[in-house]
Formats: sequence, structure tokens, C-alpha cells
Amino acid sequence: MICDLRSDTVTKPTPAMLDAMLHAPVGDDVFGEDPTVNQLEKKCADMLGMDGAVFCPSGTMTNQIGIKVLTQPYEEVICYKGSHIFRYEGGGLAGNSHVGARLLNGDRGRISVAEISANINNAADSHQSITSVVALENTVVREAGSFYTLAEIKEVSTLCRSRNLKTHLDGARLFNALAETNDPAADYGKYFDTISICLSKGLGAPVGSVLAYKKEYEKKARRVRKAFGGGMRQAGFLAAAGIYALDHHIARLKEDHQRARALGNSLQKLSWVKSVMPVDTNIVIIEVAAGLTPEKVLAKLSEHHIRALPFSATEIRFVTHLDFSDDMLDKCVSVFNKLAF
Repeated sequence: MICDLRSDTVTKPTPAMLDAMLHAPVGDDVFGEDPTVNQLEKKCADMLGMDGAVFCPSGTMTNQIGIKVLTQPYEEVICYKGSHIFRYEGGGLAGNSHVGARLLNGDRGRISVAEISANINNAADSHQSITSVVALENTVVREAGSFYTLAEIKEVSTLCRSRNLKTHLDGARLFNALAETNDPAADYGKYFDTISICLSKGLGAPVGSVLAYKKEYEKKARRVRKAFGGGMRQAGFLAAAGIYALDHHIARLKEDHQRARALGNSLQKLSWVKSVMPVDTNIVIIEVAAGLTPEKVLAKLSEHHIRALPFSATEIRFVTHLDFSDDMLDKCVSVFNKLAF
């Protein structure tokens, strides 16, 4: 039994999802003629309280399109210092949009109104770049899936609107956050100009992300997707998986969270673990004990067919998902308890 906890992107389509993909009606999406893609885009826009949406291959692409349509070159984006858009997207902010990043510490990645307000540049000072966008991440991947509540997001949005700043949400795992807060997804559209969600993480689709937006960004978002190479043709086979995931895999996310907490609790008691970050959703991040490296621990785990991800010079990440069962959880806990260095 292989327990792959490197990411929630490792899931395979369920038989029912494959069946939905097999029977999806398709057309040429670049011409706007794929009915299943159109259905997915409308579904996501409606779910998030937005005016429109565009289907893309990856969450990196939807984030990068979102920032591109909201900014001009030489401007600055405010975000958490460990945010995915800054740290894990290949320098896309600089390369694709020619913008800088003002990096904030946040509280486990959640940046506050006070921090944001103190870091908005003076637009009248030509020495400074113009602050144009505040980008939030929910959940925060670098901080073990910590999340914002809608009330916190409303506060940030209110500040941004008062200072004429645009807002982008990297909601790759937004539905994991909503599983904990029970906030209405449709209310998010009140507070953001663009929202990126991933279908290929906790929701279990094989490929795909969606960028939802206000109506004024429709034409530019599609033009930028084309320029970035994201115009797909008979993409309805992939979109059908996304529709199935949204219909059938949101309610079960709490199961992933429960298993992640069980993993975290078991790891806290072990001599080879120095600390465990609070487990808020489906991500567990540990710091290994002094004298150990993530690579040494991961090599031992690999001998027992348990896979995880080195996350820094001292950290390991485990992510629970659709294909991680209770039997796998029991195996991991058993192996953890027996591991010795």
C-alpha cells in the first residue's frame, strides 16, 4: 500500500468522474463552442458570486492571469511573503506582469488591514512604484492550510476599496477553507475583482483551474489566457471532471481535514519531530528534530512506501486528499511510531 502525501494533486479520477469525462459533449473552446467548458465557467462564476470565469490548465496560470489583468508594469502587489504567487510560480509576477511585490509577514500568512495600510506606497512619489493590488491566499499553503474567515476578508476588501486598490484571491484550496468556516462561497464575489480556484487539488479533478472575475475583465482575461498559451480546444473532457468534482467532492473535504489532524496529533508525540504547525485543514507541516534532515526522514518513510515532500531545510509537508483512506492513515501512524534514528 503506497501512501502518497506529497500533495493533494496526486489524486486519480474516480470511476464516476471518468464516466462523466467520457460522455462530455465537446467543441472548440477557443471559439467559445465547447458546451461543457461553458457550463463549468458559468457554474464557477455563479458559485463565487462573480460575473464570468475562464477555464485554464493550472492554478499558476489563473493566478498569473488575475494579476496581469489587474496591473500595469512597474506597479506593486501586496501579498504574504510566502504566498504561492510570489514563491512558487517561477517569478511570474516579474516575468508576466512586470510588477514588484511588497511582502508582508502576516499571521500564519494572513495579512491584516494594519499591515496592508502601512505598506501602501504614496502614488504621488515618483520614487515609489504604485501599489495597485492586494493578493490574499486562502488557504495558505506555506502555513499548513491556515485560512481567512469572510469577516476578515471583508475588512481587507473595505480598506482596499477605500484606497482604490484591486483585490485578487488565490483560492486554490478555497473550498477547504469554506469547509471549516461555513461561509457562503457566493459572498466572496463581493470582495474580490478576480478569484482563482483549483479543481485538481482537494477536489480531485485531474487537471484544471478557473479564474472568476468581474465583467470588466472578461475580454482581457481571455486575451491573456491566449497569450499565455492556455487556449485549449476540446477541453470539455477536462471541464467535465471539474463539474463532477464541484458537484460531488466538496462535502467530503472535512474527511481530509480529520485525517490531517489525526496525522498531526500522532506526529507531535515523536522524538524525531521537533514541532508541528497547527493543522487547520488538509496540510501538515513538521519541523524535524535537531540532527536530522527532511531527506533522511523521507528516505526512512520511503522504505515503508510513505511519500511526503521536503518543504524547507528543516521541514516536511504531508497533504491528505481524496485517495488517502483511513487504512492508509492507520498505516502511517503505525510506521511513524516505529521509526527510529
